[in-house]
Amino acid sequence: MQRVHIFGLCVALVVATSSHAQNKKQQLELDSVQHVREVIVVSKNTYREVIPSQKLDGKVLEKLNAHSVADALRYFSGLQIKDYGGVGGLKTVNIRSMGTNHLGVFYDGIELGNAQNGQIDLGQLSLDNVEEITLYNGQKSAIFQPASEFGNAGSVYIRTRTPRFSVNKSFNLKVKAGNASSDTYRLSGLWENKLTQSVNASLSLGYLSSSGKYKFRYLRHNQDRSVAYDTTAIRQNGDIWALRAEANLHGVIDHGMWSWKLYTYNSQRGIPGAIVNNVWRRGERQSDHNHFSQLRFQKSFSDAFSTQWLTKYAYYRTHYVNNDPTQLPVDNTYKQQEFYLSTANVLGLMPNWSISLSYDFKWNKLDSDARLFVFPHRFSNFLSFATAFDYQRLKLQASVLATFVKDHTKTLIDGNSKFALSPAIFVNFYPFSSKDFSLRAYVKKSFRMPTFNELYYTEVGNALLKPETAVQYNGGAVWQKMFAKALLRRLRVQADGYFNSVDDKIVAYPKGQQFRWTMLNLGKVHIKGVDLQAETTVQPTTQLSIITRLQYTYQQARDVTNPSDSYYKHQIPYIPWHSGSAVVGANYKAWQLNYSFIYAGKRFNQQENIVYNYMPAWYTSDMSLIYTFNWKKTRCKITAEVNNLLAQDYDVILNYPMPKRNYAITLDVTL
Repeated sequence: MQRVHIFGLCVALVVATSSHAQNKKQQLELDSVQHVREVIVVSKNTYREVIPSQKLDGKVLEKLNAHSVADALRYFSGLQIKDYGGVGGLKTVNIRSMGTNHLGVFYDGIELGNAQNGQIDLGQLSLDNVEEITLYNGQKSAIFQPASEFGNAGSVYIRTRTPRFSVNKSFNLKVKAGNASSDTYRLSGLWENKLTQSVNASLSLGYLSSSGKYKFRYLRHNQDRSVAYDTTAIRQNGDIWALRAEANLHGVIDHGMWSWKLYTYNSQRGIPGAIVNNVWRRGERQSDHNHFSQLRFQKSFSDAFSTQWLTKYAYYRTHYVNNDPTQLPVDNTYKQQEFYLSTANVLGLMPNWSISLSYDFKWNKLDSDARLFVFPHRFSNFLSFATAFDYQRLKLQASVLATFVKDHTKTLIDGNSKFALSPAIFVNFYPFSSKDFSLRAYVKKSFRMPTFNELYYTEVGNALLKPETAVQYNGGAVWQKMFAKALLRRLRVQADGYFNSVDDKIVAYPKGQQFRWTMLNLGKVHIKGVDLQAETTVQPTTQLSIITRLQYTYQQARDVTNPSDSYYKHQIPYIPWHSGSAVVGANYKAWQLNYSFIYAGKRFNQQENIVYNYMPAWYTSDMSLIYTFNWKKTRCKITAEVNNLLAQDYDVILNYPMPKRNYAITLDVTL
């Protein structure tokens, strides 16, 4: 315990252990590997996934030069990351050109929410305690889930680490320290403790500080392509200080489990702002205090019936200040609250047929000291019915979600209640006797309400803004094969083609200051795309293995609202036609050499696809070298990284330059 105090932190997570063992041998096995999700026995009809997911587990995450969830998500096909640059820059994710608000982000089974602007800053979520990240297009194709999950156009599931204890060991301690360019320092710790044979606890802490300073090149052209500005400078006012803490309790009961999580994130950061006409804006500051607590209970009462209950309370406080002398001064505080309650129930009617009924209630409230604020609060009710059928080579799921939303404000006349039905059907078929090859398809309608900022933000919001609706069509195939005692040990290839039609699409852009947004309703957008993925494992010798992961995305996202518009059938802003990534990792004895590559093709930063709005393609190459060794009873790992190896100058978002070549070194110690 003294070592915990020395490092000032200890970290997190959970869990489990066994149902009551029958004999001593079983007990030893449960002590050696403790993993709640593998131990719990629930209804065999509970999880029947139809559509394969994209997944990054612990081994693959180690090969990426990634420190936040946003960094890791760049390697999924069909996703676009909006990155405003630097360690503390805002990072949000967009799925298949439909926007951030159509993507649900779930942290250990419960959705992260932000009714104020719908933007989940994924840069705040550290990878230090994350064991797996999974992306589902359409929705998580399992019928035993909360009702609101059936309403997302896609979902990202972040699963934190589950404790594993060696025989006769009741605790684990892991400490990680790193230093990187931009005066960046990272320190984290994880403490796991087995309280009883059925209850485990964990505590995870993380600290981050950075000056945020990095070199960049600011190059802009006039409309005749002559050079307007060409400057090399150092990015200022991008500093950040952040502290994260997460406590967990996980327990196993007869045919079930429960878990409790307490999470807090506190930060203070500068917002360097956009560089416009060679003018640097440096007056913005923001502090965040985000807290939530969530509880999960799951139990099977028989082979046919299982139930799950979830509840969560969240409180987010944001203080935004703008002291830029060229703009009006701003000093506002926003306080957001959320209460969430969910019950999901699944019943097996036959061995190959099950149904589920789920209900969610959500309450959101936003307070602020901003001028002319309307103090909105929202009541949302979700009711879903789903069924799953599995017969020989055919898997089928169907669901329908009913959404009821009512907003209230203190100063405006309340609008009408909103109601929408969101049906979906998913099919997976194995055409051959072997299940190496499968075909899948789905069609789904989704619905999303405008956020509080979109509706009520002073001088920006529009209380009459229409909700977005989207219809998704997807068809694809997967082929995977394992090879024993061969050079090529594993091969997996996946391809999907899709078409999305979005009505009353809402697009948010930064308006001068990063914290404020300009709302645009594009009317109707048609999105066509192709996602391709391939994964291989090659093992030339017993001590050398090479893992490769490739992905490519083609997207055509066109505004088809009005033929008379000058931008009719133009690509919508910030969506490249071509994008992709590659990850190659080689393991030899105690060494790992990893290379990752990300590419985003040309795109435009405004509605009109003209030369003035053109943004060139960009790409980055990252490399890391890892050495693992044991010192006495301690496992040590040293990681050296080089990011943006070729020092490319690029912007993901116009006027927000990204860092050039930068370095990092990390020491990881596990007791």
